[in-house]
Amino acid sequence: MSMTSADIRTAFLNFFAERGHQIVPSASLIPGNDATLLFTNAGMVPFKDVFLGTDKRNYTRATSSQRCVRAGGKHNDLENVGYTARHHTFFEMLGNFSFGDYFKKEAIDYAWAFLTDELGLPKEKLWVTVFEEDDEAYDIWANDIGVPRDRISRIGAKDNFWQMGDTGPCGPCSEIFYDHGPDVWGGPPGTPEEDGDRYIEIWNLVFMQFNRQADGTLEPLPKPSVDTGMGLERIAAVLQGVHSNYETDTFVHLIDAAARAVGCEDRSAQSLRVIADHIRSCSFLIADGVLPSNEGRGYVLRRIIRRAVRHGSKLGATEPFFHTLVAELVRLMGDAFPELVQAQARIEQALLQEEKQFARTLQRGLSLLEEAMTDLNEGDALSGEIAFKLYDTYGFPYDLTADILRERGFALDQAGFDAAMAEQRTRAQQASQFGADYNTRISADTVSEFRGYTDYESDAVIREIFVDGESVSTVPAGKDAIIVLDQTPFYAESGGQVGDIGVFEVEGEPVFVVNDTQYIGKAIAHHGRAESDLRVGDPVVALVDDERRWAIRRNHSATHLIHAALRNVLGEHVMQKGSLVDEQRLRFDFAHPQALTQAELLAIETQVNEQIRLNTPLTTAVLPIDEAKARGAMALFGEKYDDEVRVVEMGPYSLELCGGTHVERTGDIGSFRVLAEQGIASGVRRVEATTGANAVLYTQQQHQRLHAIANVLKSDPSAVSERIEQLLSRQKQLEKELAEFQRQLSQQAGANLTDSAETIGGQQVIIAEVTQVEGKALREMVDDLKNRLGEGIVVLGLRQEGKVSLIVGVTKGLTDKVKAGELVNVIAQKVGGKGGGRPDMAQAGGSEPEQLDTALATAKKWLQDKLAG
Repeated sequence: MSMTSADIRTAFLNFFAERGHQIVPSASLIPGNDATLLFTNAGMVPFKDVFLGTDKRNYTRATSSQRCVRAGGKHNDLENVGYTARHHTFFEMLGNFSFGDYFKKEAIDYAWAFLTDELGLPKEKLWVTVFEEDDEAYDIWANDIGVPRDRISRIGAKDNFWQMGDTGPCGPCSEIFYDHGPDVWGGPPGTPEEDGDRYIEIWNLVFMQFNRQADGTLEPLPKPSVDTGMGLERIAAVLQGVHSNYETDTFVHLIDAAARAVGCEDRSAQSLRVIADHIRSCSFLIADGVLPSNEGRGYVLRRIIRRAVRHGSKLGATEPFFHTLVAELVRLMGDAFPELVQAQARIEQALLQEEKQFARTLQRGLSLLEEAMTDLNEGDALSGEIAFKLYDTYGFPYDLTADILRERGFALDQAGFDAAMAEQRTRAQQASQFGADYNTRISADTVSEFRGYTDYESDAVIREIFVDGESVSTVPAGKDAIIVLDQTPFYAESGGQVGDIGVFEVEGEPVFVVNDTQYIGKAIAHHGRAESDLRVGDPVVALVDDERRWAIRRNHSATHLIHAALRNVLGEHVMQKGSLVDEQRLRFDFAHPQALTQAELLAIETQVNEQIRLNTPLTTAVLPIDEAKARGAMALFGEKYDDEVRVVEMGPYSLELCGGTHVERTGDIGSFRVLAEQGIASGVRRVEATTGANAVLYTQQQHQRLHAIANVLKSDPSAVSERIEQLLSRQKQLEKELAEFQRQLSQQAGANLTDSAETIGGQQVIIAEVTQVEGKALREMVDDLKNRLGEGIVVLGLRQEGKVSLIVGVTKGLTDKVKAGELVNVIAQKVGGKGGGRPDMAQAGGSEPEQLDTALATAKKWLQDKLAG
């Protein structure tokens, strides 16, 4: 029996663990503290800082099965998924890594031994590539491993030289290919037929050997490293004797589940492959905290979901189905990824909600497309720009747009759509590049000791100075700089808490004003301006602005309390999505599907204040991360944690992983007030609040406003709401009476206009300017006139405050001769506007009311010509 995907994963990790590698659990699909990547798209991403030298681990060898997504930015396989044998939005990368430990010889030995000894692949089936200038790797393969030289290809830098960016770590690659045999078309790597499916890459070894300088020169790294990767899906296809990843065990089960869900008998349908792939990426993204939205990662997730749902509808699905596949995915992959099991209900809820919303989006897209087609004549092409807007802004599938146009006898401007898509991809790529200057990074050896948990003041020595990104030994007075100390009480921005400000002093005099504190690697970098000449090695006294820090501490501790209160009041599905803590207020973002009621907000505020009054001591402890999570400590969304973490506990009420600064007892917070609650993305809410003196000030200001409103209403403050309800009720009554009066005026005007109807081409036509009618009453007026005429055409114009409104109505029996949308566009041009609508009713606006008479005359002439026959 062939190995399952789960068997392969286990065998790989155990093989390298037996050879001294630390098994590292898969990191989140959201790169921790890395704004340069949309998603974790390769196995090395969680180790990027280790390779760059800005992070150190307690191991020099690692192995992992890293979940990856490629569906946005530079690495985007979305459009190919389902149509090729090996493209996926989600895949697992099996990897082994050396951080300055072993190098080419051992890496090649390990790869060959795992493939041939552990997995039992025939040696004669394996082909190898090396970088064309890498004689060392070539010799290892040929002489040490014994691969025949005619099965080793030297490949150029395009495919066999890896680099992280324009500068920084880089080096040659060596790849291992599997030969599926002569029954499959294709040639060995490096030949003109290499794009065939006979020879498939299954393993890539990257030898990080050099540091590329800004001028392009390659400097040898002091500690060369190894980054290798093998796609689990690809090697599973090889071991299970199939040519497509979609025929491997995991996908066969998911495709079967998708086929049952949509009622499709043909298991080979491409749409089933799309659905099976997409349920994996969507489920893991949601498990890692991403929710559908209109921007960033949430936008990519929304596109993937909608693509899957669209393919389901192509197969005949009429009801939400995508969310039902989560259970099968959990059954298949839950053992390897327990976070998927824990998030199952949340994933299903998010997918179901998006499926229902997309059903409404389809209806909106159809309406917009109908409107766009009113300007087209048979054989015309819809603008590619409009098609792209439907696709990109409204989520309306491109292929559905093309299908509808084809049914109506219209074409689609494919070139225009492709150009708009290319522009979007360019923007996405530009936003997804590594932006760091690797040659000016602070080294991993530079670590500042943080003293700020207990101290606001600390003696220190200047270790490094940076001016304009360059390391310098001195900085003159008046110059902006970044200074790193050997120890500091200043907190560097992280975990949502802003960085400290303050001063460095020498003998009581300020020598450096700190206006922000940030991390660079593991060093605490003080940004500011020198007040005196300073040099590396100078002693200083670092003093934090303690009043500001105290306000920040109060707000930060309150975020932990509000997190617990939200989960208590709303449910355990609440997951933190981000936070910001400064001296004025706190901001807390969290996953929740709907707006909070006033009762819920009051309950949350009451709970937090109850915890403040209890005056519970805060305790902190540094624990292994697995132990902390086992105790139930909650982690912050998007935060990257070391093997040991700091746990902040507030009695039995709150337990979180947090490196921030906090009060000593909950009573130190003073008081807590919610300032605002709002939605910031689909399924994501935000609460803003404040504490201490700011909370008291907010309460006082609200009290003053209440009294001011009461004075205006001539009411007692305790009766303001009742007084406002009375006034609103009276306003509604007046609005109702006004609307009735307007209706009567409209009817009277309609009766008068009916008497003035003229005959054009045998049809009754009313063309007139109306007055004393509100714009929103025009449609009702036109409907009334059409009913009075029985059969005919109505064209009305209304001047209002520097603008003009036009409306055209055509009774049903005449729409084959006169289309309202066509006529309204003709006359709208005369008043500097445009419009559109249905064949029986269309409206337009313009900015030149003085041209209304001309527009109405044009309508009459147009109808005379149209109805002449």
